[in-house]
Amino acid sequence: MKKDKNIQKKAKCVVTGGAGFIGSHLVDFLISEGMEVIVIDNLSTGRKENINPKATFIQFDIREIKENSPFFDNADFVFHFAALPRIQPSFEQPIEHEEVNVIGAIKTLLACKNRKIKKFVYASSSACYGTPKELPTSEEAKINCLSPYALQKYTAEQYCLILGERYNIPVIALRFFNVYGPRSFNPENPFNAYSSVIGIFENQKKEGKELTITGDGEQSRDFIHVYDVVKANILAAKSEHKGRVYNIGFGSPYTINQIAQLFETRYRYIPERKGEARITWAKIDKAKKELGWFPSIKVEDYIKNNV
Repeated sequence: MKKDKNIQKKAKCVVTGGAGFIGSHLVDFLISEGMEVIVIDNLSTGRKENINPKATFIQFDIREIKENSPFFDNADFVFHFAALPRIQPSFEQPIEHEEVNVIGAIKTLLACKNRKIKKFVYASSSACYGTPKELPTSEEAKINCLSPYALQKYTAEQYCLILGERYNIPVIALRFFNVYGPRSFNPENPFNAYSSVIGIFENQKKEGKELTITGDGEQSRDFIHVYDVVKANILAAKSEHKGRVYNIGFGSPYTINQIAQLFETRYRYIPERKGEARITWAKIDKAKKELGWFPSIKVEDYIKNNV
């Protein structure tokens, strides 16, 4: 990716959740581009081994962030990934998830007041669409949250947009679809929303186990590689737009059965999980037109070359 005058060498970037799956890949890219990067993560779901050694790591809980927090002094760009990205546990522990996913996001946004932040990029989720009637699903589709996690991500997204407008903090929210790639599977967090079925299948095959397909396997997912997601974050940060929401998916769904067959190994079926969408399928015209973003890594090529 070409360097851009809006993200110059030694620009200061703060990445909350920078020890997690997507956040750590973004940190790696920013470091490779010569940025100064601060990672804020309490390691509740992130992993210390994911943290780029050239980044400044601050182990801290976003629920404790204050408006005068020194972490954001002289920051140019803030990327907010920190969350409890766990769908099933969000039903059993909705208050804890609300505190992290909503209150934590609000506190992070408010810490950016009066600091001349060039862009605050919020990691939102396609989970807010539920099982949509509009296919492919545009950003204007009906919101239909099926889990506390989905509701929390949507609520935090809207808080960031509304408060960003009020306090003159330029915000862009990216609704990620089904992100996969290196570091996606964390055995310590099996219900992680970012533990893509592809990462789970990779781990199962590596261990010589049967792949486990939930339900009938005919549920469809729009898989997007983490490197394409990183590219979307960079372009969102560089963009002159603000107060916008963009879908970040590949734009073509696969059933879980189709994905399993690409692994060319044994698989079996287990009971379905409640609270998850039957289909995700992103309409990405808006991101293409306004951000100049185009996904480039096909899921079948990834599986063929990496499994």
